[in-house]
Amino acid sequence: MGPWLFYLSFLTFPAVNQAEDIQTPYDIWLASRAVAGSKELLIPGAQRPLTFRNARLAYMMLQSNTFGLFKRLCGSHPKRTVLMLATHLARSMFPAFRGYSQALIIDEIQLQFTSDTFSWPRLLHLTGTELIRRYIEGLLDSYASHNENIVLDSAKFTVEFQQLQQRVRLDCPTFTDPLTRDLLHESDLFARSFNGSSFGSISPLDFLQMLSLVAEIVSHLFLILSVTRSYTHIWVLVLSLCSTCLPLVIPQAVWSHNDYDSQFTPREARAADRREKMRNIAFSDIYRPEVQLFGLQEWILSSWASAWRTVHDSELAHQPKLSFISGFSDSFRIFQNLMFDFQVPFLILLQSSSATLGSLSLYRSSIHSVIFSFRSLVTTTKMAFQSVFLMAAWCASTELKPKLQPEKQNKVNYKSESVAGGISIRARRNVSYTYPGCSEPALKNVNFDLIAGEALAIVGYNGSGKSTLAKILLRIIDFDEGELIVNGHSIRRYDPSEYHQHLSAVMQGFSKFNSTFRENVGVGSIAHITSRESIETAVNLAQADDIVNSLPKGLQTVLESPAFEPISYPGSISTSSTSHGLSGGEWQRIAIARAFMRANDPSIDLLIFDEPTSSLDAKAQKEIFDTIHRLTRHSDGSRRRTVIFITHRLSLARKADRVAMMENGTIAEFGTHEQLLEKNGSYASLYNQSV
Repeated sequence: MGPWLFYLSFLTFPAVNQAEDIQTPYDIWLASRAVAGSKELLIPGAQRPLTFRNARLAYMMLQSNTFGLFKRLCGSHPKRTVLMLATHLARSMFPAFRGYSQALIIDEIQLQFTSDTFSWPRLLHLTGTELIRRYIEGLLDSYASHNENIVLDSAKFTVEFQQLQQRVRLDCPTFTDPLTRDLLHESDLFARSFNGSSFGSISPLDFLQMLSLVAEIVSHLFLILSVTRSYTHIWVLVLSLCSTCLPLVIPQAVWSHNDYDSQFTPREARAADRREKMRNIAFSDIYRPEVQLFGLQEWILSSWASAWRTVHDSELAHQPKLSFISGFSDSFRIFQNLMFDFQVPFLILLQSSSATLGSLSLYRSSIHSVIFSFRSLVTTTKMAFQSVFLMAAWCASTELKPKLQPEKQNKVNYKSESVAGGISIRARRNVSYTYPGCSEPALKNVNFDLIAGEALAIVGYNGSGKSTLAKILLRIIDFDEGELIVNGHSIRRYDPSEYHQHLSAVMQGFSKFNSTFRENVGVGSIAHITSRESIETAVNLAQADDIVNSLPKGLQTVLESPAFEPISYPGSISTSSTSHGLSGGEWQRIAIARAFMRANDPSIDLLIFDEPTSSLDAKAQKEIFDTIHRLTRHSDGSRRRTVIFITHRLSLARKADRVAMMENGTIAEFGTHEQLLEKNGSYASLYNQSV
């Protein structure tokens, strides 16, 4: 039924294009999820009903995007791709040639047995020709499989890489949209179908398989029509059709073997583990803020690609090699087929007719192939029908734009406002923000001014909106209402990736990467991640030298992260037994060192620290804040950076130029430490409680 629906959709396509405003892959994907008679949508990954409307949507997707997608996936091997198409079509006709060749041999044997004289030359010629044909067929099969693996491996890499690239490119607000999450979920299903691991979808190679099945059916039907020349042939054809259509359960022997023990070497196991780590970082919501903040996108992609190639080369090295010997494996199976085709009763019946035992064998094998090929075609078509919409999701996901990305005509380049450095911040018109799914705003009616180079301390009780304000200032999330001016321009006019290059931060929910101590610190400045001097300087500024000295492998010690479950590979050493756990205070020092990786970069204008020392003792906190103070001043004491820190210790807050007292999501009081004490309001009450 599937192929007919596609055919009918060709006829009615114009009506769909006029009746519905469906133009992009996203429109097609969203329309396919609609439930008839309801405003509800199908859950992600659900099977689309095989309706005329959905068939037309599938046709629109194939018509407008198939060539572009095919070119994108196979662009690195165009000649091999063409060769793959040609060999698929050629191989689809092999069964018909095989049936015809066998029929000639059987007819010759029948003729020899029924004639008065027995002659070997003709029979040996036919048998030898068939063996050679089978040998060549086996060689072609072997080469076609080898060539196909190269093309598909390249396509698999392209899909997975672009999927990863899209994940690290999108920002946090983009993922708050439920439809976007659904889209990315189905895009992941499409990507996984290249590995044959996606439930309800198929490998994109099966679209080519559909064409091969059609070619195979046509070749068999053509062969049947070619040899049917009399009423006797028609009766034999009917008899063969009836016998073949009886219980279609034919035992098949399946041989499977593995030519190698799939053991990873230590290098390959490390690469496989690293590939999963990079994928985990790209896909996890936990890491996304710092992926944006520290610009880790290219590092993640290059690390994943390098590890992917290492693992792939290992798997490729263990695959069976193309060999001329492989052609013999199918050659001797001809005798099994010949024995199966011998039917003594029919031989007696056909001795006096124009039909032969060969024609009976041909009819039976061709009809059998046509029936099974047709069944496979229907099944494959139904699965391909579902896969079209997963393909639409993948194509649509590559066109997603980060919500924080400004339009090209509105974009401005970042420039420091003052020669000395630092940024100025003005919150106007009651800046407010409500988290998706919440009824009450987390931030509301926020207004304040901060001069470039000043230090601002944000204090308040838990849940008062301090961390939310920090994320907005870091351009991790957007605000719903109001206006935020940075260096004279709306913060929405800056490219977030460019803006992030001029700031550093310690976030309250900082990331704990399942990697080495060195990389956990070095990601704070990807350009210097390989510089031991830069990392040691940052570690020293965070006063984390003692932690490094206590680790078994120093900076190269793998740290255990609770957010990542390592994957075990055959032949590898369990990472859980070699990783090292740290306390909360030790992890916090790593986060501080990560932020200090950019400390001496002259382009850094803003430092934001969200409870950077909450797990440290009072002495350590004072030392860290003294370091922060030095980093925000020139040697002559003049200001070089703007700094904002969130803290519960008011003894540290009083050292700031300005203090913001937050309550119930808004800035209740703003001014210097002395001014707020004179007001004798909430800040004074909180300060007196802490002294």
